[in-house]
Amino acid sequence: MDGYVEANPEMVLPSPDFCIYAGDILMTDNEFLFIGLGNPGPKYSDTRHNVGFLVVDELARLWGETITSQKWEAQFCRLSRWSSRLTLIKPMTYMNLSGRAVAQFVNFYRIPVENIVVIHDDLDMHPGRLKLVTGGGAGGHNGIRSITQHLGDNGFHRLKIGIGRPGKNGVHPDFPVDQYVLSAMSRDEVELMNERISSIEDGLKYFVSDGPARAMSLINSIK
Repeated sequence: MDGYVEANPEMVLPSPDFCIYAGDILMTDNEFLFIGLGNPGPKYSDTRHNVGFLVVDELARLWGETITSQKWEAQFCRLSRWSSRLTLIKPMTYMNLSGRAVAQFVNFYRIPVENIVVIHDDLDMHPGRLKLVTGGGAGGHNGIRSITQHLGDNGFHRLKIGIGRPGKNGVHPDFPVDQYVLSAMSRDEVELMNERISSIEDGLKYFVSDGPARAMSLINSIK
């Protein structure tokens, strides 16, 4: 069926212990999945590579939820908003295996690929810059590569959040890249990320209600 991800025969099926409402299973076009990428554990909680986790946690907080339920190798929450059902997830697989958790949610809730937004850090954008794109390559991001491999489709949307590249435009010139992305953000960086949350929320509202073009018009105009 167009727009849906074919089930992986090796996928771990949900346990019958999980209570899923019939309405959850039947909903498709108004099911949306927002994925924050990062690495689990306190060691990584404030790092630049974990801005995806930071954003979905803040969105959940704004909406009166917490991302603490666990299944399918992820922490998640589900809620109703903007006349749709939203699922927010944080894969607990470590970045390189993020797609393994994502695919299980996508297949079980029958979420169209075009209704997926992956929120992640981007080295090649200045800190705090936002960009919503559809498809494209992984750009060296292992989390995006894993999701594309497990879904067999790169047609999902990506909300890139700039963290800057060390050595470029005066951004931490003394840091090698691997150390930089896994280092804690400065107070100024955290404040800048928090300032972007309301714009991200507005953009996602347009994404759900009006489609990606309207969302891109808003998010990609933010300097």
